Amino acid sequence: MASGERTFVQAIRHYCARHGIAVDLRSGGWLIAMRRGETRQFAFGYDIGLNSAIAHRLANDKSATAEVLALENVPCIPHHLFLNPSLGAHVAGSTWHEAMLDLLAQNPQGVVVKPNEGTSGRAVFKATTRDELDRAVSEVFSSSLGLVIAPYVEIEQEVRVILLDGKPMVVYRKQRSSVVGDGVRKLAELAAAAGQDRQLRELDAREVNAIVPKGERRILNWRHNLDAGAQPVHIEGGEAYVACANLAIDAANAIGIVFASIDVIRVDGAWKVLEINSGVMMEALGKLHPELVQATYDAALDRLFGEER
Repeated sequence: MASGERTFVQAIRHYCARHGIAVDLRSGGWLIAMRRGETRQFAFGYDIGLNSAIAHRLANDKSATAEVLALENVPCIPHHLFLNPSLGAHVAGSTWHEAMLDLLAQNPQGVVVKPNEGTSGRAVFKATTRDELDRAVSEVFSSSLGLVIAPYVEIEQEVRVILLDGKPMVVYRKQRSSVVGDGVRKLAELAAAAGQDRQLRELDAREVNAIVPKGERRILNWRHNLDAGAQPVHIEGGEAYVACANLAIDAANAIGIVFASIDVIRVDGAWKVLEINSGVMMEALGKLHPELVQATYDAALDRLFGEER
């Protein structure tokens, strides 16, 4: 097993070794060819090919996902699509900037700007002013053909549900980094002591340099992304588990997806779908619960190769 290899690749290697399946890694491990006899299957990125082409495309398009969920009356966060003006006015339209400003005016608490396709919270920006919005839009359009704007909401809790054939395989919440004040040290000092100072990059200087009252907990990052420092916390039952699993199943059924990770958030006490991912990535979870991750990929690969369980 290669050092530094992705958990996804390791899991496929383990499965194939136990089932007499030859593995051929190409493109640095992002393309995996699996062969057993005359049967050949492929994995690409974090997708093992169980989903139909249309379900895959819908899930990878945040705007399309939101539109379909709304059509099926599945509670979700709206994502408004804007195409890159470099494509020309006949494609992107001529009033895209005015429409963006209208969305900002309708959401005084702010908006979130992010690529229409992509995961891991990269190039995701919160904007509360016109200048912040314009900077965020310019940054995303510099590398993407389309972006989405969603209303910024105070997320009370974010949960990820990994589904296979409508069955929850793994459910976990994303716990953001935080510190507790001691009434003496500034937020920057508390974060540095916890090894979390890099989480402060998006906070303003006044907040970073303020003394945190004793016993008061401060969240260090508004994002729940695992790549932004959040930690996965496994959930095995309870009210949140049931609510999130049921909502995720409704969302999966709405777009017809077989194997997916679905992010569900609680806002003002109500659960809503944030997004659906066709590629199932469990790198962070694999460091804490490798057996759960292996079992989930095993089940998906059994489905791919027609194995009975």
